[in-house]
Amino acid sequence: MSTLFRTKNVEQSIRDTEEPEHSLRKSLSALDLTVFGVGVIIGTGIFVLTGQVAKNNAGPAVSLAFVVAGVVCALAALCYAEFASTVPVAGSAYTFSYASLGELPAWIIGWDLVLEFALGTAVVAVGWSGYIRSLLDNAGWHLPGYLAGRDGAHGFGFDVLAAALILVLTAVLVVGMKLSARITSLVVAVKVAVVLIVIIAGAFFVKGDNYRPFVPGAQSVEAAGNLKAPLIQLMFGWAPSNFGVMGVFTAASVVFFAFIGFDIVATAAEETRNPQRDMPRGILGSLLICTVLYVAVSTVVTGMQKYSKLSVQAPLADAFKSIGHPWFAGVISFGAAVGLTTVCMILLLGQTRVFFAMSRDGLLPRFFSRVHPRFGTPHRPTILLGVVIAVVAGFTSLSELAELVNIGTLFAFVVVAVSVILLRRARPDLPRAFRTPLVPVLPIVSVCASLWLMLNLPAETWLRFAGWMLLGFVVYFAYGRTHSRLARRPDPAAGGAPKSPSGRTP
Repeated sequence: MSTLFRTKNVEQSIRDTEEPEHSLRKSLSALDLTVFGVGVIIGTGIFVLTGQVAKNNAGPAVSLAFVVAGVVCALAALCYAEFASTVPVAGSAYTFSYASLGELPAWIIGWDLVLEFALGTAVVAVGWSGYIRSLLDNAGWHLPGYLAGRDGAHGFGFDVLAAALILVLTAVLVVGMKLSARITSLVVAVKVAVVLIVIIAGAFFVKGDNYRPFVPGAQSVEAAGNLKAPLIQLMFGWAPSNFGVMGVFTAASVVFFAFIGFDIVATAAEETRNPQRDMPRGILGSLLICTVLYVAVSTVVTGMQKYSKLSVQAPLADAFKSIGHPWFAGVISFGAAVGLTTVCMILLLGQTRVFFAMSRDGLLPRFFSRVHPRFGTPHRPTILLGVVIAVVAGFTSLSELAELVNIGTLFAFVVVAVSVILLRRARPDLPRAFRTPLVPVLPIVSVCASLWLMLNLPAETWLRFAGWMLLGFVVYFAYGRTHSRLARRPDPAAGGAPKSPSGRTP
């Protein structure tokens, strides 16, 4: 049992990054990190989920849902900032938990992040494909049904646009992080400009009547066998309902997907020139910018059009169509398509860095931990995951997968918050460029807030998450436990001698 919770100390984690064949190139600044964060946060949430949760869960109070989700993220961001600046190693929450909780918890969180980023990349790519097809249709160019993915009209098909996007972004990430940062900066500028257009232009068409009632009265839904109801309602025998106060919390657990991004900034810690200074700035800066924009956009859109009439697929664009300004709708659709490009790229980046870190630690085959001799990037896991996710995106129709991504992210938040407390106690002497305030109170509040949002997710989401975690346990005990670096090379401080994968001392 002791081997399941063996920890990899911070110093050893940093030394492993200095091995030439496993060392990533340091090229990112605080501005690059902030741009990466804004680039991935502003995407599906603001362009799609605003209409869905306003219409189905919170009404005009969707702006409050964004505030609740933003506060939960801010609590977690303070914990992430301490770890990312103290342990500047690729892998984000996976690496942090390895240093504080032990190998098995680290594997669990790494396995969780693999699911989160993979599904997030595939779903966003399919959403991007939908926007591009819409723009092509408006121009008179129509893709055949068998190249447009699955839908009710065409049945089974392959979404060639979604797959092509992921393959192109895979090539960009293989070439190098600096090129990725430059492309992201350009795209983010376009995306933020479109969001500002929505806020400024839409403000002139806001009607006070559309905000009444601001928090619509609760409406009961069928409870019997309803696995789509929030788990907390089923646990305590509450009648599942939409709207009302519980509707705001349910909406917050859904729009939480819109904030996924600042945790991905932490995966780039190893490629940052000055991580002790720049990681906290990138994480907290990107989160603050996006929270302000989200609240402003949701307030304007629900003021332009009655929440019950908002579009679920393209709420921002359709809100301008409803007031007779289709030109704005076209600009917004273009901005959404451009914006989702960076979301895909940065989700894919986060995925490959976690996979790379797990491979370097031996929990996955070390074949994937070699970096490209010229570009200094983890090209092998990037190519493998890019191809796999491209296939998944090509054969996946848009569905309600945001909740599954959300529960994975919230679970990571819980682990990071707990890890901050444990590492403070285990290593109080460790140099910390940024310190989470009010420890252990703030991390405990972060854990409680994250768990609350998790309980507001549907019960069926918990079942799917449990299935993925069970598969992860099988993989760990079948491979990772005996192939990890710690299994082959015990900590010299403990008096252990290096071992081969077979367990023999060389």
